[in-house]
Amino acid sequence: MQGILGKKLGMTRVVNEDGNYVPVTIVQCSENVIHQLKNIEKDGYNAVVLGFAPRKHPTKTKKFYYVREVKVETLDQLEKGAKVAADAVLSAGDRVSVTGVTKGKGTQGVMKRWNFHGGPGGHGSHFKREPGSVGARAKPGKIHRGKKMSGHMGSETQTLRTSVAYIDSAKNLIGIKGPVPGSINSYVTIKKLATK
Repeated sequence: MQGILGKKLGMTRVVNEDGNYVPVTIVQCSENVIHQLKNIEKDGYNAVVLGFAPRKHPTKTKKFYYVREVKVETLDQLEKGAKVAADAVLSAGDRVSVTGVTKGKGTQGVMKRWNFHGGPGGHGSHFKREPGSVGARAKPGKIHRGKKMSGHMGSETQTLRTSVAYIDSAKNLIGIKGPVPGSINSYVTIKKLATK
């Protein structure tokens, strides 16, 4: 298996062999359960559907808060309902991709959303945090698609590539080097990258 699900707990720092501080994000992976198995005969490929964070009141179709699919080469020694530990999938130094949903920031203006410079802020200025001109004249008579304007910011799925700093097998914690998308207590998917 090449992936595992987890919950972002926060950030801290560790000291490496050179004595330098390394910022890490702590991800808890203690509740991974194999929810479903997919095989080549029925689905066309081998994969495992992992469930994370069991619901307090599960229904027939919803048993976990977070469910994601991870492809595997073979289904040997994998069975439905088995628990997956963090150290069984990853080890320190592995290159991984981490996918999560970024923090939502609501509707924002052009200065915060696109880093526009803005206008003068003195008295009498009618151009402070406004976007400025947005269109042409009668021809083309419209605003082109993709124009940088104010609007919704954040709450987007983002994937970052990084590495595993350390693994705490006793507590099922993974220390991932650098930041991870999402707020504290948000769910993330960690997938092991193939080494060249």
